[in-house]
Amino acid sequence: MKIAHIAIWTQDLEQQARFWVEFFGGNINDKYCSKTNHGFESYFVTINDTIAIELMTKPGLTRVKPENNMTGWVHLAISPGSKQAVDDMARRAEEQGILVSPPRTTGDGYYEAVISDPDGNLIEIVE
Repeated sequence: MKIAHIAIWTQDLEQQARFWVEFFGGNINDKYCSKTNHGFESYFVTINDTIAIELMTKPGLTRVKPENNMTGWVHLAISPGSKQAVDDMARRAEEQGILVSPPRTTGDGYYEAVISDPDGNLIEIVE
């Protein structure tokens, strides 16, 4: 079994698409516009042929930034494969103003940095 894809709601589909393509080097499909679900649009972004992110939008979405101590999904973790790659991505994120937490080794032994997507969703970049 494997995860087929992760889906993210966004109010700004084009901004999110640019982020995933530019920051992670993702490949994006043509925009899907539903004929039966009024206003629903989505893109699939694939990173290294292994990670699939579905970006979705529709009218009426609200933006709520949850606290870290709530039930539900907290973050997505992506591994570029090495400490150097984590450092490089963290440096790029800092230049873009989206670095939340610089690289460090966590108490459970992960080497990671945390960044934010355009909607404030957290993404861990782990070794």
